[in-house]
This record gives sequence, structure tokens and C-alpha cells, in this order.
Amino acid sequence: MCPPLLSRGLRDDPSRRALVCESYVMQNSRPTGIRCPPPHFRKELPVVSSPTSVAAAESVGTPADVALNLYRSMRRMRALENALQKVLSTGEARFPSYPIRGLEATCASIGLAMQPSDYLSTTYRCLGDVVAKGVPLRGIAAEFLGRVTGTSKGKGGSMHLSAPELGLMATTGIVGAGAPIACGLGLAAQLEGNGQVAVTTFGDGATSIGAIAESLNLAAIWNLPLVFVCQNNQWAEHTSISDYTRNTELTSRAEAVGMRAVRVDGFAPLEIHAAVQAAVEEARAGQGPVFVESVTYRTKGHSFGSENRYVPAEERKAAEARDPVVAFRLSILQEGWHSEDTLSSIDADVDEEVRDAMEFARSSDPTPPEEMLRDVYGNQEDSRR
Repeated sequence: MCPPLLSRGLRDDPSRRALVCESYVMQNSRPTGIRCPPPHFRKELPVVSSPTSVAAAESVGTPADVALNLYRSMRRMRALENALQKVLSTGEARFPSYPIRGLEATCASIGLAMQPSDYLSTTYRCLGDVVAKGVPLRGIAAEFLGRVTGTSKGKGGSMHLSAPELGLMATTGIVGAGAPIACGLGLAAQLEGNGQVAVTTFGDGATSIGAIAESLNLAAIWNLPLVFVCQNNQWAEHTSISDYTRNTELTSRAEAVGMRAVRVDGFAPLEIHAAVQAAVEEARAGQGPVFVESVTYRTKGHSFGSENRYVPAEERKAAEARDPVVAFRLSILQEGWHSEDTLSSIDADVDEEVRDAMEFARSSDPTPPEEMLRDVYGNQEDSRR
């Protein structure tokens, strides 16, 4: 028994077709009349002894260690975004820009939970995810400014970056398009059997896109090692979540297909990290996909230059008062995990790193027109025709 769409595409490669068909049979063959319990009814998972999982668990460290790593990552996102926004404000350069203010804790948690070899596909509001996945700030800044030294040679710009060597497979300007890509990445990881996990992120508005619903269902059916992270910032462009869906608890979208789902406070970095870490390791252990909804708030406009007067002032002020970067810094000090000197040192290092990244981008050559058609085909000679 083979999945028809897959077997059709692999009919010329018997060995790979056999692998796909074997996987399909394993996932879809069960005795008549017996139903598997939904994933969200599972008991607590045992400790996984695979090398990758052990390494991941050991890398997490104490709450103080995790907090410091999260803060550093969040601070890098905030500083780089501020620098790039200044470039736009002064007219030095022009590029599409979608603010991530309010999402930093979610992005940092995803990056810290993933292994370098794990796959990530994300959206056009990607700056935080790209930073968290380990793409050098020099490469990001140069890419946003359209320089040949950018991580995608200046051809991806601010919305379509990729760094496969770092596990960043795609950022896409098409709403919801990262999820089907992630299903393919999850299937590849499943077939390779090397312990990799795929993660895809998207906003709340994307949950109304058919591609998300289809991806959730497919991932659940095939038990893919895939984590869906919904960055619920309460607004789909200019529309409030309560105006486009009756059920604002978006975990229900995943639960409807039998997928385990968890809802967390998007302003609580340690809570988000714990949820994403557990989801990633569950997927890595072969226990199937997980949906994580991080409830946060977008305090800026949908894109740079767009006003957000449509946002109720009280809601915006309440969200701004919970600024995850500022609030988490204060929390670290109050818990006594680290000193002001330690955090100030991180702040200074990050600011210097961002200054260096922006200087590098400015001093790099713009991507020349003849480069635009390169990398389109595997054969570079074909690309130059």
C-alpha cells in the first residue's frame, strides 16, 4: 500500500519508493475496529535516551542559564530591529519590514529548543526567527539592505531568506505557506531517521488559511516529527482575532485533527521555552507533531510605516507595559539569577555586534543585476542563459 501522490513522484526510484511506502503502511495500517488514542490523551513521556535528545536536555541547563541565553537572544533581535528601522526612517534604504516587537520571547524560545541541524520554515515576519536560528547578524543586515554578502546574496531581501546549512530552510511572504514546506521537511526527517525535527511558525491570521488546516491534518496522519508554533499576536494585519474567528483559542484547530496542543503566555519566556522544548523533544522521540500557541500582542503596525490607530489604546498600553525584553530583564534581576553587571555586559556586547553588522552591510557591494538569475537552477550554466 503506497500513498498515490508520493509513489507517483518516486516511481523511477524503487529504493526510495520502498522507503516511502513502508513508512505509509506503518502509519496507516492498524487492526479493524481499533482506534489509536488522540495524542493529547497520552501519558507523560519517558526520558528519551537517543544521543540528540540527551544532548538537547544537557544543553538547556538551569533556569538561570536558560534565562541568560533567552535574554541574549531577545536583546539581539530588539537591537537589530531598532537599527534596521532607523535605516528605513532616515530613507537610507527601502525594504519591506514587519515588526516583531512583542514576539521576541517566542522566537528566542524556538531557537533555543532546536538543534542546529533541525529544520525551520517561517513567515515574512521573520527577523526574530532568523536571529534565533543562528544566522549571523552581518548576513541578516546585509541581506535586508540588498548586499551581495547577505545570507541569501541579497536576493531574498527581508522576506525570503534561507540558510540551509543552519537549518533555516525558508521564510516566505505567502501567508501560511511555511506549513506545507515543513510537512515535507518533517517527512524527509522521518525517512532519514536521523533524529531531526522540523518547526514551522506562523501568525494567528494564518490559521484561517487552508494550507495550515491541510498541513495539520497531514502531519497528524503521518505522525511527522513536526512542531507548529502559532505566534498569536491578536491581529491579522488590521483585523482583530475576535472579528475573524468565533473560537479564539487556536489550539482547537490542532485538537480537531487529534494533535496534542498547548497554549502558553507569549510574554513569559521561560514558560514558552518549556513548552517548545517539550514539543520538540516529543516530536524527536517519534511521538508525532505538536501545536504550540503563544499568545502575545503586536504593539506596532502590521508593517513599517503603517499606523495602528485601529488598535484599542488600552490594549496597546497594556501590552507595551509587558514588553518581553524589558520585563524579562527585570525578572532576571529580581530572581537573583544574574547581576546588573552581567546583563549590562550582554547589552554592550550586543550593541557592538549590531553596530558591526550594520557597518559590514553598508560597506558591502549591492547585489549586481547579473546575479539575479544565478542559483535558479542546479546547473549554474543554465542559470546564466
